Amino acid sequence: MVNVSLHDVTLTYPGAQRPSIDAIDLEIEHGELLVLVGPSGCGKSTTLRALAGLEFPESGSIAFGDRDVTGVDGSERDVAMVFQSYALYPHMTVAGNIEFSLKNAKVPAAERQRLIAEAAELLELTELLDRKPRELSGGQRQRVAMGRAIVRRPSVFLMDEPLSNLDAKLRVQTRGQIAALQRTLDVTTVYVTHDQTEAMTMGDRVVVMNKGRIEQVGTPRELYDEPETLFVASFIGSPQMNLVEGEWSDARGAQVGDLTLPFRPAASHSGSALTYGIRPEDLTVVAEPGDDAALVRMTVDLVEELGSDTYVYGSGHGARWTARLPKGAKPAIGDQLAFAVGLGSVIAFDPTTGHRIHAAG
Repeated sequence: MVNVSLHDVTLTYPGAQRPSIDAIDLEIEHGELLVLVGPSGCGKSTTLRALAGLEFPESGSIAFGDRDVTGVDGSERDVAMVFQSYALYPHMTVAGNIEFSLKNAKVPAAERQRLIAEAAELLELTELLDRKPRELSGGQRQRVAMGRAIVRRPSVFLMDEPLSNLDAKLRVQTRGQIAALQRTLDVTTVYVTHDQTEAMTMGDRVVVMNKGRIEQVGTPRELYDEPETLFVASFIGSPQMNLVEGEWSDARGAQVGDLTLPFRPAASHSGSALTYGIRPEDLTVVAEPGDDAALVRMTVDLVEELGSDTYVYGSGHGARWTARLPKGAKPAIGDQLAFAVGLGSVIAFDPTTGHRIHAAG
């Protein structure tokens, strides 16, 4: 069993203005599928390369179980990596590509054939073992690349955006296969993606990174329901959370223009500017709004029809809003809509630090 830990890991590339990863602390449990997600340049791939032994940190330590591997070359770390590009040998068959690393490790021929057959069965490649890469689809090629990693029986799998070259439908299918395969193999896996939907649907836990640092680590549900920073609130969720500028005062409460929101901070922030967050699905359309000051009133300027969902975008109270309407709704641009805000659905952030302001219990 292998737990992976990073302690205070920092790595700066020559000539860079800031570290690519900065004081990273992370504990990964044995058998866990941990996803690193964030925008381009946030440090997620650099973190993966540091785990793979392709880059060495200038400070901090990396351990696989009880073994310190900080300065150990990647070839001696017992890791297998699947890259964004399939990197298959075009002149070899599927079986030859899967077998390649086993030959280099001087695994006996009979054992090689057994391992190839097992991997092919897991990945539904048995009927394709005699084909060349040019005869395969993108999803099949990616499965061959995974098979090449699986047969090595590594302690740790590292996957760097392995689905980014696939079309949308195939990505959905293949990410389900990867998640099921990882559970079957029970191997500690670190998976990098820039796609937050991919991260949320695959990860046991998700690490949200930004500018080389970890913003928050948690289950997909924790990140969605309880974002601890403005960055996480804006990054996780599609469409993103409504983030509107307002203020708090002991006399008037949580204000966004002339709107009063159902929120009270745990500590006094009287006179403070705050950013309030509300998920689009937490705005409930009201048919006969009346004069209720707690209703979000929006003038619709964009409608997105997605079949199962309809999203409306608009403005009101000096802010921009997004709301999800029930199936069958037929809004039009220019409509005036009113929405109730559910108790407990408002999250507040300090706009200066970006940190969450917790509500009173």
